[in-house]
Amino acid sequence: MIVFTYPGQGSQKPGMGTAWREHPSWELVEEASEAAGRDVAALLCDTDAEELTRTRNAQLATFVTSMVALDAVTRLGAQAAAHAGHSLGEYSALTAAGVLDFADAVRLVTERGDAMQAAADEREGTMAAVLGLDDEQVDIACHRAGGEVWVANFNAPGQVVIAGVPDDVDRAAAIARDLGAKRAMRLPVGGAFHTPLMAPARDRLRKALDQTEFRAPTNPVVANVDAAFHTDAAEWPDLLAAQLCSPVRWRQTLTNLDEAGYTVHVEIGPGTVLTGLAKRTIRGARLVSVSTPADLDGLLDALAHQPSAEGAVVEGEHLFATERLVVSPTAGIFEPTPACRPGADIAVGDVLGHVAGEEVRSSFAGRLMGVLALEGERVTPSQPIAWLRSTT
Repeated sequence: MIVFTYPGQGSQKPGMGTAWREHPSWELVEEASEAAGRDVAALLCDTDAEELTRTRNAQLATFVTSMVALDAVTRLGAQAAAHAGHSLGEYSALTAAGVLDFADAVRLVTERGDAMQAAADEREGTMAAVLGLDDEQVDIACHRAGGEVWVANFNAPGQVVIAGVPDDVDRAAAIARDLGAKRAMRLPVGGAFHTPLMAPARDRLRKALDQTEFRAPTNPVVANVDAAFHTDAAEWPDLLAAQLCSPVRWRQTLTNLDEAGYTVHVEIGPGTVLTGLAKRTIRGARLVSVSTPADLDGLLDALAHQPSAEGAVVEGEHLFATERLVVSPTAGIFEPTPACRPGADIAVGDVLGHVAGEEVRSSFAGRLMGVLALEGERVTPSQPIAWLRSTT
């Protein structure tokens, strides 16, 4: 089974949106700018490293880049059986699973980034990575240090992040080294995220969460707070609020996904941090990352030719390297054109129908093998409309 994973703050880098500017999925950036009340295109393409590192910028930029990449993956027909995101990436996972509307998610991410930035400005905090020490020993180091320092991220075996007041973090890091840690080093962040120091941000975010509609997911989403699969929409406001002051249980998330039979992990968004953590945590899984359009063909190859339990390479049942999906550009009623019929030869740019007055254009050439939306059916953004098979 396939799980899509989504990175959090820290994976951003200057100019990460540039490669996507000419891709059809870039249209989401304009929608994000309208929802956030900010120039997201400039944030993704023109903002320097120092400014992009600021929490309110890093979170919005990372989320939107992940959603652009997801939209591109969806256009190819790749689908996941579950979703999971690291910290901020949980919002990407919820949007991908249909729990959050895209515009609502942009507004929540914007509020979350602003709230966390304000909390960090109000109370100085920092984070440090502890390497080569097991989880329990890192927790003991925090308790022995006293004061205000806690475990913030269980990332992978031998990789734990602590956070809190700077002096207390330094003291816990020194104790961790005494207990056998190979390294314990400060991270270049502006706050003690996922600790009680984020309580003001949690209270502020809670108001926005209570005003947002949450829907039942199309596939389960694994939560950071408990590393468990959740399918009840009503649980997510509490989980997202708790997440700000609770540790991210990513190692436990990866282990639970592995035990549940998810053998293909596709990291969607900037960077390959989660792919690296998966390599350290689970064995035998196929790991793929999509951060630029250049990664899309590699994804198709990886999903179309998966090894069987006996090790033989077999064709995927639902995705072939020669197949492409045409998806809806928006929400509304689907009205097909005469060209939208099985067996028709489709050229790039052909209009297959209209949704809420917007054209459903094919980004690919090929033979139309099937129509996946009925005339008069209400569809959602990025919902598959038809599938084509390349004739070249």
